[in-house]
This record gives sequence, structure tokens and C-alpha cells, in this order.
Amino acid sequence: MPIHPLPAQTPADAMHGSPLASAVEEQRRDTLKMVRAALDERRCLLAYQPVVQARMPKRAAFYEGLIRIMDHTGRVIPAADFMDAVETSEIGRRIDCMSLEMGLSALAHEPSIRLSINMSARSIGYPDWLTTLERGLRNTPDIAERLILEITESSAMLMPDLVTIFMQDMQERGICFALDDFGAGYTAFRYLKEFYFDIVKIDGSFIRDIGQEPDNQVLVQALVSIARHFDMFTVAESVETGEDARLLVDLGVDCLQGYYFGAPTTQAPWKVSQLKSTRAG
Repeated sequence: MPIHPLPAQTPADAMHGSPLASAVEEQRRDTLKMVRAALDERRCLLAYQPVVQARMPKRAAFYEGLIRIMDHTGRVIPAADFMDAVETSEIGRRIDCMSLEMGLSALAHEPSIRLSINMSARSIGYPDWLTTLERGLRNTPDIAERLILEITESSAMLMPDLVTIFMQDMQERGICFALDDFGAGYTAFRYLKEFYFDIVKIDGSFIRDIGQEPDNQVLVQALVSIARHFDMFTVAESVETGEDARLLVDLGVDCLQGYYFGAPTTQAPWKVSQLKSTRAG
């Protein structure tokens, strides 16, 4: 009887069933369980970060609402700690619903602000998310013109035809769209003329320490030129120093966002500004 050699063991095979793989999978299950419980009990809130006008940095063009989940002790857990684990699951869709619901509520209570809310292209076909959006627009019609929906470049590329149709429908109702992480994948360029995003947010990997990175300066200038060609406003993400901010203004970026101008805060910044104005008066 001929003896057949066993197939070579791949690194993935070696990892499967290993203590490390088991620990990673257990952590993922624990994360999903924690996030699901927080959603069920509505232990969620938005943190707001200002996006300022490049040439008038004391004025917020709009705020980005970033979802925060609280564990059973009340500790706030940033989205970065769980989004990778939930993005492709129904929990990811529920998070998008919760973010949108809270964002629409903030817009309804404060008519002076514009607010961007993150979403996945996967949520476009999720009935509860669409119901949440329609209910918010129906209850307060002027909200549409102050709502910005942010879709990451990688998410938009998953289903470009669906995203394009959805954007056209919503833009007719006044909603703006921002392409998040612009430039990170480079695959979006050929779709820009079909997408018609209103805003492009240049990925932070090109922005951090741009003053010391001549290559990134050239790339950002090219991204700004592309956006301008398609009549899109540009936002530089992850601006952390005054030097970088000044350089980005010189490169023609329209708006700036990052810790240099304000960290995300769960206390609504516009309320803090109103309080300071009242005390000053």
C-alpha cells in the first residue's frame, strides 16, 4: 500500500486550537457579550469632537458624534476597543442605530449645530436603521440640513452601487455625506464622480507629523486637489500640533479636526460655550 505524506501544517493550522487562538476568541465573545448588554440597557452616549474652519479655528463648522459604550460599572469604553469585533455582525448595525438616534436627538434639542454621525454601508439595508432615520426626519424636518453621515472609504467600497443610490436619495432631502479615511485605500478615486460626497476627511495617517514628512505633504496636496476638482470640502483628521495645523491651512485644507482643537467629550461643547457666555455676561 502506498504511503501518502501528510499535508504540511500551515501557520493558520498551527494557530487553530492553540491557547493564544482560544484566548483571542474568548476575548471576542466577551466583547460581543458586553456590547450587546450595553445596547440592551442603553448604556451608551455620544462624545463630541469639533471640526473647525481652517482659517477661523475658533469656530466649529460641525461636530462629530462618536459612540461610547459603558460597561456595567459605568466605565466608558471607546469604539476602537470593540468596533472591529462587531462591525460585520448585527451588533454593529445596532450600534449604528443607537448613534443615529442619539445624534438626531442632539440636533433636535440644539438647532444651532451641525453634527456628523458615523455609519457603515451595511446599515443602509438594515430596516431598524432606516426607520430611525425616517422617524427623526419626520419629527424635525429641518434636521436633514444639519445632519452629516460619515461612511468610511473601506465600507463604501463594499457596495458602491447601493451607497450611490442611497446618497442621491438622501442628498435630495438635504443630508450631507462625508467620506471618512479618504486616501487610506486609494480604491475610491474612480468612484468619486459617481459618489458625489460633500466632504472628504483625509485619513490621519497622512496628517500626523506632516510638518516632518515631505512625502505626506505632497500626498495631502494631491488629495486636496482631487477633492477640490469634485467640489468637495476637505477635513484633515488627527491634527495634533499647531505646526501641522498651519501647514495644512497653507495646503488648502478647508477644516481641521484633532486633539489640537479639542478631544472628544461627552459634555456637549456647545452647552459649555453657552455657559461661558452667560457667565461672561
